[in-house]
Amino acid sequence: MSRSTDRLSSNSPHSNNPDAGQTLQSDAILMLTAAIWGFAFVAQRVGMEHLGPFSFNGIRFLMGSLALLPLLWLLPDKKPHPTSTPKGVWFGGLALGLLLFCGASLQQVGLQYTTAGKAGFITGLYIVLVPVIGLFFAQKTRSITWFGALIALAGLYFLTIEKGSGINKGDVLELIGSVFWAAHVLLVGWLAPKHNTLTLSSIQFAVCGVLSLAVALPLETITIDAIGKSWLPLAYAGLMSTAIAYTLQIVGQKKAPAAHASIILSLEAVFAVLGGWLLLDEHLTERALIGCGLMMAGMLISQDLFFKKNRAKPSV
Repeated sequence: MSRSTDRLSSNSPHSNNPDAGQTLQSDAILMLTAAIWGFAFVAQRVGMEHLGPFSFNGIRFLMGSLALLPLLWLLPDKKPHPTSTPKGVWFGGLALGLLLFCGASLQQVGLQYTTAGKAGFITGLYIVLVPVIGLFFAQKTRSITWFGALIALAGLYFLTIEKGSGINKGDVLELIGSVFWAAHVLLVGWLAPKHNTLTLSSIQFAVCGVLSLAVALPLETITIDAIGKSWLPLAYAGLMSTAIAYTLQIVGQKKAPAAHASIILSLEAVFAVLGGWLLLDEHLTERALIGCGLMMAGMLISQDLFFKKNRAKPSV
């Protein structure tokens, strides 16, 4: 865990500790990111009515990269990171782009063979994989975070998996993809404090977009008509889900440990179900509502919020 989070856990939520405010701000940013990503599941499914999975991803990620270029010019880094070098930021962006390409490709292709709910659950396995992988890099994770992750994972199960459902080709692809999403969260957590946020985002989107189109060109048919019919899901996925949300992820993870951030980001599954309910007339069952409640409880437990109030009381 980062030092800022360790300090937050031992102070009152009403204190003037700047680290507390920064951590709460990071949580809010990550929650917004999860909401944008969750609603993107609707756009991703609708977008593949006219475009192949790699074509859709290639266009959306290149749109995201291009959308950030004006911001790089309008918002120069006034306080350059002392540890950042051009070589470091390029290598970091390339590594993030490669992981993003693997995770996004497996997710998009998997959505052709499995339901959005099951895809959301299996992708959400990264909330457990992040602390597991982090152990190999000497990243310590508190037991309360493990407990919160398991509660959130149980919530994802109730939210997205119906009784008697099995595993298929799409489920396997989503499962493999969850490993890459976990690695992406960990790498973002390591790179975000070291380099400029917008630069990292733009590079990783460009890498992912180019790789996706390189696969799409020999395998899929891309036409102007298909792009025109998919303009709305492409606009949401390219601008909101890609340019804005992935950049917010990097901003949010500057002050949030990877294991903690992964639990908040996993709430995208809740927003995916809400998006289906609002936009596709899908309804939440009692089982799904129980899942939403368990996921929220898992997030709160991971932050130790249920116990801070009593622990922070001053002695008389």
